[in-house]
Amino acid sequence: MISDIEKLHRTVKQGMIAVMGEMPGDEKRMSAEVCVEHSEELPHFTRQLISFNTEPNDRIEAYLLLPNQPKVLSGKTPAMLCLHQTTLEQKNEPAGVSGLPNLYYAAHLAERGYITLAPDYSLGQNFQKPGKVLFDLYSNGYASASMKGIWNHKICLDLLQSMPQVNADHLGVIGHSLGGHNSLFLAAFDERVKVIVSSCGFTKFAKYMSGDLDAWSHSGYMPRVKSTFNCDPAQMPFDFPEIIASLVPRAFFTNSPLSDSNFDPGGVRECIDFARPFYEELGVAEKLQAIYPDCGHDFPNAARTAAYDFIDRWI
Repeated sequence: MISDIEKLHRTVKQGMIAVMGEMPGDEKRMSAEVCVEHSEELPHFTRQLISFNTEPNDRIEAYLLLPNQPKVLSGKTPAMLCLHQTTLEQKNEPAGVSGLPNLYYAAHLAERGYITLAPDYSLGQNFQKPGKVLFDLYSNGYASASMKGIWNHKICLDLLQSMPQVNADHLGVIGHSLGGHNSLFLAAFDERVKVIVSSCGFTKFAKYMSGDLDAWSHSGYMPRVKSTFNCDPAQMPFDFPEIIASLVPRAFFTNSPLSDSNFDPGGVRECIDFARPFYEELGVAEKLQAIYPDCGHDFPNAARTAAYDFIDRWI
């Protein structure tokens, strides 16, 4: 099965590229030129509002949370990239500034000793703000907002790795809903991510809205889902069971509530069942964990605690 895993890694990326477009090359890399816009001392961490370049003509904001009592691995601190759901609060929510307290996971993890980075995902119609000029990703060579998101999040990992206090070999990613599948997308393209937590982030395409993928096809996601693959799960060249299996031997955790109206938990179980033999083959079955709380599209306290314990164990 080892050869099957290697083939799966390749085919998953090829399928995602067919839908999302090519990954940019090093010509888009540039100095981050990090600027600290604001900093505040809180009881358990310092929260800095920063801005930095992701590529020529694009600069984003993020919250960087620095714990007062950091975890230490080989003299340095592990770090978590924290991706937000679809909300105008954007980075504010995981950073604990505003939004839903159940989704303050960047703040929660900073309290547990992790350096955390919560960037904006300011792409497409869902995040239009008055007076804000959005980066025109389509005129800048992208075929999807999803691939631009992967690129931005890779740059976020670069930024974390550049910090002298970060243990560059111990990075993870966590996200809810939009952030949940963006966590998976990043991990599929970047093996620096050692632990992946996806809350309410996916199901098999055939189980998503009875197989109608139109919601994945607008300009804030992947237009080729409609223009090339007709919003038809049977025509899609990638799916979430294969993405999750391709993460092996890295650690993957999902919170998938029983009453999630966005992502059918039955389809999640099919994804996990598909991936499990790959994890078992490599002797890392404990690195694949799924929980199914009795709630809606949420990340409740017990589920978050289980996810944070999972991160503690495997990062």
